[in-house]
Amino acid sequence: MFSPEGPSLRELAVQALSSVERGYDLLAPKFDHTPFRTPGSVLEAVAAALARTGPYATGLDLCCGTGAGVEVLGRVCRESVTGVDFSAGMLAVARQNVRPAGPDVSWVRADARALPFGPAFDLVVSFGAFGHFLPGELPGLFWQVHSVLRPGGCFAFPVLAPPRPSSPAFWMLLGFDAVMRVRNAVWRPPFVMYYRDFRLGDVRRELEGAGFRVGLEPLPEFGRRSDGSPRVRLVRAVRS
Repeated sequence: MFSPEGPSLRELAVQALSSVERGYDLLAPKFDHTPFRTPGSVLEAVAAALARTGPYATGLDLCCGTGAGVEVLGRVCRESVTGVDFSAGMLAVARQNVRPAGPDVSWVRADARALPFGPAFDLVVSFGAFGHFLPGELPGLFWQVHSVLRPGGCFAFPVLAPPRPSSPAFWMLLGFDAVMRVRNAVWRPPFVMYYRDFRLGDVRRELEGAGFRVGLEPLPEFGRRSDGSPRVRLVRAVRS
């Protein structure tokens, strides 16, 4: 599951018994060698889809981690790109490793639920971060994104089709979420990381409630499931 350069089981256990912020500070030096990093194929597909509607002037990578989304933004934004995350460790790795050619790049340590920006961005992206927010936090999170976008700006992120109950992946994710709920019931501080709470129908409703016009674009690179539905969609939420 992990490369030799990735974290040991002991390191992952220490991370999981920490807070989300402290856990990612500890994981940061080895994060890019874990399955938690968004796959390059997804990043490439999103970059290609955004290039079809760009270029954009300014971009923000929400919960940027080690900066994979900043590299995507660097390909479609002309003026400036910002990565924001609340883990100092992840930002330190991003500053060292990510230097996209073209736009100016800046890094900001902040909580996505209280962004320290005005309406300064034309494009906001996020990759793999939403499992760290409880369902009740999504309205506030989406309002924050709405507040930092200029009118007509776009909030874009990929959503994978959920595994079917007949698949091993479904039961693996169900088991993971169950373990995390037990952990959070008996241990403090909590470590919020749930794979099955981010449901597309709920997300679309909350985005519309925050003032976005929401569109869904299949990413053809990943094909379709047996019922004809896309395996991966790009959500494009446009600020009115």
